[in-house]
Parts: sequence; C-alpha cells; structure tokens
Amino acid sequence: MTTVSRRGAHTPRELTRASERLSFLYLERCTIHRDANAITATDAEGTTHIPAATIGTLLLGLGTRITHQAMSVLGETGAAVTWVGEHSVRYYASGRALTRSSTLAEAQATQWANNRSRLAVARAMYRLRFPDENPEGITRRELLGHEGDRVKKCYRTQADRTGVPWRGRKYVPGDFTAGDAVNQAITAAAQCMYGVAHAVVTSLGCSPALGFVHSGHELSFVLDIADLYKTDIGIPLAFDVAAEDEEDVASRTRRALRDRIHETSLLDRCVNDIKRLLLGTDAPTSTDMNIAWDVVTLQSDRNEHLPAGRNYGDADDFDHDGMVLTW
Repeated sequence: MTTVSRRGAHTPRELTRASERLSFLYLERCTIHRDANAITATDAEGTTHIPAATIGTLLLGLGTRITHQAMSVLGETGAAVTWVGEHSVRYYASGRALTRSSTLAEAQATQWANNRSRLAVARAMYRLRFPDENPEGITRRELLGHEGDRVKKCYRTQADRTGVPWRGRKYVPGDFTAGDAVNQAITAAAQCMYGVAHAVVTSLGCSPALGFVHSGHELSFVLDIADLYKTDIGIPLAFDVAAEDEEDVASRTRRALRDRIHETSLLDRCVNDIKRLLLGTDAPTSTDMNIAWDVVTLQSDRNEHLPAGRNYGDADDFDHDGMVLTW
C-alpha cells in the first residue's frame, strides 16, 4: 500500500501557474484532509474533493480543522493557506507557499534597497492605478495625498452610480458589524484581495515584507499589490453588492469577487504587474516568461554566477583574476 511518506513531491513542471489557479477558496466549519493529490472538506453534508494544485489561496474560517497531510499537499503544490476570522474579516496567520526561484526576490530587494528606485516603483504603482495622471516628479507625501483624494472620489462616484448612501469609510477592528452594509462589503472585499495578493506574491518568490508604499509590516508588499485593484475592482464591486441587498453582505461579496476575478483574469494581470514593477516595463508576461526553478548558482566576482554542486577548491580551475576556467 502506498503511504503519504512514499509519495514523491511535485516537480515544478507539474505545478499550475499562479495566473491559472482559482483566486481563493473559503472554507468554514469543516475538517480538511488529504486524498491523493487533492484535499477534502468534510462537514455535516458530506465530503467534497478539491484539486490542491488549482488553489491560489485557501482561506480557513471559523470552525475549520486541517490535517498535517492536507498541509503537506498544499505546500507541495504552492498554495497559500491563510487562517482568517469569521466572514474572513480578520487575518490571523498564513502558511508559506512553495517558492524556489530567487529571480524576483532579488529584483525586489535591489529596487527596495535604493531610495530612488523605491520611489520609482511607488510612482509606477500609482500610474497603474490611475493611468490618467502622471506622478513623475511628485514627492512621497504628495503621492499619498493624491492617492487619498482619488480613493475618496471613487467612493463618491460609486455611491452616485449605485444610489447607495455614503457616509464615509468606517471599519472597527474586531467588530465587522460596526459599519453599514457598504462598509462591510468593502472590508470583505479588501480581506479577500489581501489573500489573493499574498498568494501571488509568495508564489512568485517575492518577499511579502518589502513594500514600496506600505512599510514596517510583514505584509507591506502584499498590501501594495492588493491596493493596485482597490478602485478598479474592490470598491465598485462592494457598492454593487450593497445596492442589491443588505443581508449576508460578507458571503455575497466573496462570491461576487470570486466571479469578478475570474472574469477579469485578475491573477494573470497581478502576476504581470509584479514582474513589470520589479523587472521593468519590458519584462515578459506570465505567458512567455519562464523563471528558472530549482537552479542553484554560486556568486563569484564580477557578478558571475557559477554552477553549484561542485568543489572550487582546486586552484587550477581559476585564472589569476579568480575567474573559473573549467566548468
């Protein structure tokens, strides 16, 4: 009989790209286990099988239990796992996704470590959100002010479009019901978008902590990426949901956002945006860029990268400048 410990881990070529996965899956009040390369969710109504490799982010809500074997297959397939509160409005913890390439992580660290390039990326993010405005030459403080004005304008525009009364943004941490229906919908959409952004960021090998607009938090870059789609997807959808009905806002927002993410190919867009922000505007898209996986090199002088897995102790392998002569 084949046991879990004898199953081979997935190779990178077998894994589903982040842009082709389900955006997120929210589960609550169930036990999550493993069956071959799928996870199972068992509740009072029965057992549902879910292919693990198709999940971008698994949101574990109230009353969920998950086994070690389920976490193992989720780790192998590169799915992000996030523990959230009821209605997914609080973020508690997450499981690290499978990342093997350092290409984008190194590019992110390089851009982040220099004040000028860090500001340039922040301006590029602003340009992605508001393509009709040129942020070139404005300071960080001005950038934040412009962003705040545009978000306020978005709230007013969506309120006028849907007829939903808008009395300002209100969110009380720990009390989801403190806000009105539209505020609850905005909060629910934001929490889901954080999970989606987290899944893409970690699946690409980036650091969630090295942000270009947000700073000082372990998820700074995740917040940066999620905010790229706030005025384009999150806020308009929240007003649409609130305009339909004030009942069961959180779950309806999650379902509507799931459908909107699929309709707009947001995961594919998110992957491409991250690559272009970190690698430049000429970076290949998700469909034609192949980041090397499982390729380990050693750093040498003159920015040379040498193959790992061999001993460089033999002096005959190097010329007088320290460069490798034989491979």
